[in-house]
Amino acid sequence: MPQQKALVAAEIGLHARAAAVFVRAVTQTGLPVTIRKTDGKPVDARSLLEVMTEDFGHGCEVLLEVAPDALTGSQTLATVRSALAALSSVLEAPEAR
Repeated sequence: MPQQKALVAAEIGLHARAAAVFVRAVTQTGLPVTIRKTDGKPVDARSLLEVMTEDFGHGCEVLLEVAPDALTGSQTLATVRSALAALSSVLEAPEAR
């Protein structure tokens, strides 16, 4: 399963604008990405409500994942890893873009 760790850098965590920016970035990848705390349950990263409900606070380590069986023929492992790295960069930006 392709995975990427990231730290939430936004001062208020993934709430309001920072969550919306992240969810928009996830949706643009076209991938079924999940996000979870390292010891938590995964939630759909394409859902603003689910992301905000999980309380991913400032400095929280999260794991982004895509299930391999969810990939289509045009989505190679390399493109998925690249997308997860880009999403990690969004989370690690100190302010929402």
